[in-house]
Amino acid sequence: MGSKQAFWTVPAKDGEPDLWVCMSCLSEVFCRKVPMPACPTCHGVSTYEAFTLAAVRDWGTDELIAKAAAAQQEEAALSAAASATPPVESVQ
Repeated sequence: MGSKQAFWTVPAKDGEPDLWVCMSCLSEVFCRKVPMPACPTCHGVSTYEAFTLAAVRDWGTDELIAKAAAAQQEEAALSAAASATPPVESVQ
């Protein structure tokens, strides 16, 4: 893929799963986002379902589980970096 993948963000809600798995190919998973316009592997549209990491571990392949864990770690790192960035103050 020559261009950068675009994503729809999925807001995090307490108690709800944050991993989105493509149910067409079962080989793509994203944390709090889904690719647009389609799955980068199978090109399925609107085929994502939400799961927790524990649920993915119950039924996913080793590759899918690794992708899910990496996606959650990446999201946690991005959230930590955003929290650590001091707010920008405007000068009046």
